[in-house]
Amino acid sequence: MASPMKTQLVVFDFDWSMADQDTDRWIFEVLAPDIRRKMKTLKDSVQWTDLVAQSLQELHARGGTREQIEHTLRIMPFHPAMVRAVTNLKAASNPSTTFFCLSNANAVFISTILESKGLQNLFEEIVTNPAEFDSSGLLKLRRRIDPDGPQHSCAVGCSPNMCKGEELTAFLERHKLGYDRIIYVGDGSNDFCPILRLRSQDMVLCRRFRGLERRISQEGGLQCQVKYWAGAWEVEEIFGQL
Repeated sequence: MASPMKTQLVVFDFDWSMADQDTDRWIFEVLAPDIRRKMKTLKDSVQWTDLVAQSLQELHARGGTREQIEHTLRIMPFHPAMVRAVTNLKAASNPSTTFFCLSNANAVFISTILESKGLQNLFEEIVTNPAEFDSSGLLKLRRRIDPDGPQHSCAVGCSPNMCKGEELTAFLERHKLGYDRIIYVGDGSNDFCPILRLRSQDMVLCRRFRGLERRISQEGGLQCQVKYWAGAWEVEEIFGQL
């Protein structure tokens, strides 16, 4: 007979997984569509985090303000069903659930949106690219892994600024109590590396029609269970059945 489930870890990617948009792109689509077009042109030749940082500098140089950025983040699509899903799961005591955010967005984008939804205390940890506003209102963004320092050794295809698989392993090592089950909610191709490390009792909630679904279909190799979803209401449904 299987032992009862006492503790579980829910790992969330942020863009298109917890939120219903991509923060890096949304900011410029709303505030400076011409910069967004330039990003689309340059994305294959400039590392993405560096490109977002350059674009934020350009936005600031033309008069873009901290208040505009924060307002734009607060109005970004974020489904009420996702707020309910994570709030109800965190409140449940059996099993006890810990939340961990693992995202290629940045600390300011994520924290601003979470606070606007009343979710600022949801995550045990948020691992993402560091960012902060300076005194002039410029949002200064940098890679989590300094390009001038030691780099990660991922061979699965993670972007240079972060290996999500290594970050998940490091989180589990920091929290040595262990978890009876890990649930990973993701959508992008860079979510493939961490889910390769999941066990048979673990589960990935893969958003349909995006990069992660393609990699699962084409490459396989997973030990964990896979559930697919398209809308946040389906995540709420799955969480309610755990």
